Amino acid sequence: MTTARDDLVIANHILAKHGVVDGFGHVSIRDPDHAGRFIIARSMAPALVSIDDLMEIDLDGNPVAPDAPRAYLERFIHSEIYRVRPDILAVIHHHSPSVIPFGVTGVPLRPIYHMSGFLGAGVPVFDIRCDAGETDMLIRSPALGCAHAACLGQAAATLMRGHGATVVGTSLQQVVYRAIYMEMNARLQGDALRLGPVQYLTETEARLAAETNDGQVQRPWELWAREVT
Repeated sequence: MTTARDDLVIANHILAKHGVVDGFGHVSIRDPDHAGRFIIARSMAPALVSIDDLMEIDLDGNPVAPDAPRAYLERFIHSEIYRVRPDILAVIHHHSPSVIPFGVTGVPLRPIYHMSGFLGAGVPVFDIRCDAGETDMLIRSPALGCAHAACLGQAAATLMRGHGATVVGTSLQQVVYRAIYMEMNARLQGDALRLGPVQYLTETEARLAAETNDGQVQRPWELWAREVT
């Protein structure tokens, strides 16, 4: 049986294989032994992460170990979500190409098929300019992490103008499922919009689909894990 840390390594590799992350992006889990900390890789490409690369960070964004390696600049995305959302046990931040247009055009990302029903509650767009003016677009402080977490609210994901997206979940398996199908939904929605008017899932359809799929996230996880181990 794999440990939580083993699964976190696997998640990094799954997300890289499916093109959700590349040399950039990161995934974390709340420390199962300490709710005030989370576990994430050191600053490196997700496809290369091994268990020895994992580190613990507290909710102020500080590495726990005094000799810790360099951490991701945007670790405050994770720390502030964990601080305000006790239900969240895993977080992914990525720059998946298909989602970027929905953060800059005013076209909302909406569930186009049943696999992405979790998007039915809405995907807010975080515009860093509203809180910090013109920046390098990175959430590199607790204050910006707090503003982003407030934008997320109780949603499953945010878009980030000119930057990417963040996805949250109540388990590592769920958040990986959501990140992959968010990317797929964005690609399909972009294709459908070029063809003509789109019939999206209704609010009820999206909710019911999400409830069903939440009970089956282990099924694709087993496949995706097999592909990278």
